[in-house]
Amino acid sequence: MKRNIIAIAIILTIFGCQNANKSNESVASTQEMVIPDAATADTTATEKIVKTADMRFRVKDVQSTKEKLSQTIKNQGGTVSEFSIQSVIQETEKVKQSTDSLKEITSYKTEGYLVAKVPSEKLDEFTNTIAKMAVFVDNQSLKMDDQSISYLTNKLKVDNRREAVDRINKLATKKSPNVETSLVIKDDYIDKKMQNMLIDSRVKYSTITLNFYQDNTIKTMVVANDNIYDYKPDFGNRLRLGIVNGWTIFKEIILALANLWMLVLVGIGVFFTIRYFIRKDKITRDLATKNLVDSRK
Repeated sequence: MKRNIIAIAIILTIFGCQNANKSNESVASTQEMVIPDAATADTTATEKIVKTADMRFRVKDVQSTKEKLSQTIKNQGGTVSEFSIQSVIQETEKVKQSTDSLKEITSYKTEGYLVAKVPSEKLDEFTNTIAKMAVFVDNQSLKMDDQSISYLTNKLKVDNRREAVDRINKLATKKSPNVETSLVIKDDYIDKKMQNMLIDSRVKYSTITLNFYQDNTIKTMVVANDNIYDYKPDFGNRLRLGIVNGWTIFKEIILALANLWMLVLVGIGVFFTIRYFIRKDKITRDLATKNLVDSRK
């Protein structure tokens, strides 16, 4: 009996040691997944310089300059990402040229705006070509942004996340919560990868912003006269037309009174009736005043 008890105790001890070893191995694997070996990582920073340039300059003709710039950018292997041309009216005046026409004189300023991406190694050559197109350059600037550290940081994080995902996929099961963790790490891996791709694009192609303008331009053109007063007849014709129009109005009044002859007669009757009573009342008052005076005497 004692031998059986001792044998059972030995078996339980062996199984307990095996489970402890498995738990330790699992913990060790998890620790290796979270904290990668930094000693083997490539920490060499590749130079990543992002260049952006700005120029403002005066030209003889904005439209032709825009066409030359587009062709030059294309020849340099670049692309135009944005451009616009606008004319701003400074002053305008209309001068009478004839009865039905005016000469319109307009002073306006034309400005151009263009944003392009050119290969970084050809940026200096491109700015020199632009300077030759300009009458003179108002200002010119170049900004250099070193993205080397950011690029290296993203690269190391990408490597770490790739290794972490591989380890999680080996340990994960269908019911394991590590699957969701793996998806989160994969999304972050993609974000860092896209950030580095954007840095590579900005390093390869520099962005340059161009503002150019030309001197004020005077434009003259004949337009229709929109002043109604200038189309009225002269004084003699207007006077004759006024007399004719007055006679016409007078005749219309006579015709209107002719249609209202009954009202005219009634009006005349009422007028004489009121006049009669007013005179009769006046005579009565005069007689009363006279009689009063005679009685006092």
